[in-house]
Amino acid sequence: MTKNTFIIGFMLFAIFFGAGNLIFPPKLGFETGTEFLPSISGFVLTGVGLPLLGIIVGAFYRGGYMAALRQIHPWFSVLFLVSISLAVGPFFAGPRTGAMSYEMVMIPFLKEADSLSQLLFTLAYFALTLWLSLNPSKMVERIGSILTPVLLLAIIALVVKAGLMLVGKTPLPMPAASHTYFFNGAINGYLTMDALASIAFSTMVLGAIKSSAVKAVSLQKQTIFAAMIAGGALAFIYISLGWVGNHLIISPDVLAQLHQNKQDLGTYILNHVTAMAFGELGRLVLNIIVSLACLTTAVGLCASISSYFHQQFPRFSYRTYAILFCLISFVIANLGLKEVIGLSLPVLMILYPITITVILLLLINLFLPMPILAHRLAIGLVTSVSILSVLGSGRMDFLEQLPLKPYSIEWLPFALVGLVAGYLLHWRKRQGILSIIQESKAK
Repeated sequence: MTKNTFIIGFMLFAIFFGAGNLIFPPKLGFETGTEFLPSISGFVLTGVGLPLLGIIVGAFYRGGYMAALRQIHPWFSVLFLVSISLAVGPFFAGPRTGAMSYEMVMIPFLKEADSLSQLLFTLAYFALTLWLSLNPSKMVERIGSILTPVLLLAIIALVVKAGLMLVGKTPLPMPAASHTYFFNGAINGYLTMDALASIAFSTMVLGAIKSSAVKAVSLQKQTIFAAMIAGGALAFIYISLGWVGNHLIISPDVLAQLHQNKQDLGTYILNHVTAMAFGELGRLVLNIIVSLACLTTAVGLCASISSYFHQQFPRFSYRTYAILFCLISFVIANLGLKEVIGLSLPVLMILYPITITVILLLLINLFLPMPILAHRLAIGLVTSVSILSVLGSGRMDFLEQLPLKPYSIEWLPFALVGLVAGYLLHWRKRQGILSIIQESKAK
């Protein structure tokens, strides 16, 4: 690997190293106690491995996912890309950056959430996001390029200092059921939304890699090596933060108060550990860094998704989309961080199985070309089962009897059935055509 490969690797790391994702590993670590290892393994699989696999697979298709999905079906391409763009933009990821910034910066001083302060903070936050999105310049890009390494160094310092203070602390005992905790960790990895982003922004990401790549080496090869570097760095950060949360002791009274105030546990852990390691001033500095990183992420999301929608639906201007998306994010952010995360999970439980199926189908297709019918049947069945599993939960008893339902991967057998059925139907159709040709030749 060359020096340039490491540069590309850390660029890829910076793209996926969102400040909004820092709250999930500590929370998962605390909640899983002695079953931390299988839980964090599942989290890393879907929160790190899957997004980077998505980028790698996209590098092998000329025109990226947009072209590949259009071959499956033009309508599916539009609906799927619009859905994941809205999820990683104004519906969930965008509001989450604002809500998290509020809890990181304001809650330590207010002690508990206040509707008016939250309204004023998020109003200022998304007004600034909109202004920066409507006045694009190198400023945001430069701030982001500075904040990412600063945030990374701050998190490493936090993990080292807190780790030394927490050595010897015993995690909470949990019932031994490693397979259950692994899949629970994988579901928590959905919350990063990075696998969705790997498809939504694949063209932009691959363009950035291509512009920095060595011309003599293939884009695919450099993407694979860069993904390995980025994956290692992301896994280290997530596992380390998870370990800190896993060894932290929080009293039942504090947990009850957090629940009563609807405050997010992950944000509390990050705040508490920072104050414990560096004092109040250190916590304030880190929280400002995290919030600024969230702001640059919000600006990037708003600009990228507004541009995408303007290209796809040019009836409305980029400015109109930017205003609309910032307004939606502002409204949703005022529900509170915990509510935003809670609202996102059912939608992600629909989108993620489809995303995983798409990535795996396109990966298999590189080695074993498949008929379009196999793609369509597999994706169609997975989409149907995922929607039914979420909307019909608690209402349709037969859903609970589906294979692998306890692990939330009940869609997987249907993906395999669709794949095999598509192959067989295509083969049968092809054989029928061949027999007709042979009969016509015989005549």
